[in-house]
Amino acid sequence: MLNFMVNNKIMKKKIKYSALFLFTAAIILAIGACSKEGKGGKSSVNGNVKHHSKLIPNAIVYIKYGATEFPGTDVSLYDDQITSDTNAHFEFRDLEKGDYYLYGVGFDNASLEAVKGGVSVSLKYDKSTSTDVPVTE
Repeated sequence: MLNFMVNNKIMKKKIKYSALFLFTAAIILAIGACSKEGKGGKSSVNGNVKHHSKLIPNAIVYIKYGATEFPGTDVSLYDDQITSDTNAHFEFRDLEKGDYYLYGVGFDNASLEAVKGGVSVSLKYDKSTSTDVPVTE
């Protein structure tokens, strides 16, 4: 009977420590997964807005954090925006590593048409990525 009680006590301690270990591991994984796309990092994405090969200056470029697919044309769904300069260049800075979707809206003065379109981009930690935003009629 004494042997059973000792073994039972040992089993309870093993279960307690196993549960504590699993709980601690879950907390560590959750903290590591908390790093999500958005502001606060050391990465950036820049490029030009282009209609075919023609630069589209003063286009608005929207960015959606954590997206790999087109979120849609409703610009209220996007997390930030910037206007490209007179050379059609844009840059989003201080981003976390991860997935983003860029959506550009502009006007092609040569064809006199509104143009829009987008592209997904994956950013690495502490790295500048260059990608053009292709737009079309």
